[in-house]
Amino acid sequence: MTKQDEINKTKTSASEKRKVVFDHDGGVDDLLSLMLLLSMDHVELLAVTITPADCYLSDATISTLKILAMFGRKNVPVGLGNIHGVNAFPADWRAQPKICNVLPDMLTQQYDPQQVSDLQADALIKSCLSTNQDVTVLMTGPSTNLIAAIESQPDIKEAIEQVVWMGGAVDVPGNVAMYNHDKSAEWNAYWDPTASQKLIASGLNIKLISLDATNCLPVNVDFLSQLAAQKHYPISSLACQFWATTINTIPSYEFTYFMWDVLATSVLGLQGNEIEFQTVKIDVATEEPNEGQTYRDPDNGFAIDVAYNVNRDAVLNYILEQFKR
Repeated sequence: MTKQDEINKTKTSASEKRKVVFDHDGGVDDLLSLMLLLSMDHVELLAVTITPADCYLSDATISTLKILAMFGRKNVPVGLGNIHGVNAFPADWRAQPKICNVLPDMLTQQYDPQQVSDLQADALIKSCLSTNQDVTVLMTGPSTNLIAAIESQPDIKEAIEQVVWMGGAVDVPGNVAMYNHDKSAEWNAYWDPTASQKLIASGLNIKLISLDATNCLPVNVDFLSQLAAQKHYPISSLACQFWATTINTIPSYEFTYFMWDVLATSVLGLQGNEIEFQTVKIDVATEEPNEGQTYRDPDNGFAIDVAYNVNRDAVLNYILEQFKR
């Protein structure tokens, strides 16, 4: 048992487990986030739902089922989303789960297709929130599934203790580079800007992990070397293989791969002082040329806790410890 395992065990015995619904959109960072979440002993994972955004749904479903099987979590239902945003992710990004599925450890991993729920993603979220209280909704993709669930049954908002969402870019440039866009938006917010705006205006307790925070966590060779040094741990080995598939973006004059979703997931396990939040009134643009931009609006915006300052070394050390499995 590692030091972090002992810390997590203490957390779990000292308090009730944290109930979590995890909605992701299937990219490499999302799959790594699922691994990180499953390493947290103080978390009770109620369900995993998939948004067909930064993935092709069939590949992301297989990846998700295989990772759950690796952790012995075949009891966790998986809901598949059938709602599509208006701004599609690039096709080569969406194909990354297919690459992950043919890595040696993934290729040989058995999984149970029956673990896929009969309920669509938004209906599964609604079911979980209808039968539980004090639930954390972790989203590392667009907010589409959660908003659809809430619009179908508004009273389920009362069951949500907190929403942790990787999305947006408030005081820094976005990462959307499209011909009809001014580059102010982040992709998760841009994929379905209407849902993004509805989430920000929902009145929910939201912790926004935006590019303002994640920009300090590029995936670089130094970090991958540290992870490779502990490759005798199976999860470290697999995580290193996953991140290696992003190496063609490191370095790049136009694009670098960051720990976007992994940082958001870390919020659920960190002690609390590694990431500083500021309450900011923001809103989301829903029309060109800044569609999906999460911008400050002191007069008419909605108060959201936005992550800014990050203790980079503390977060990276936490991730390395959690992957010693």
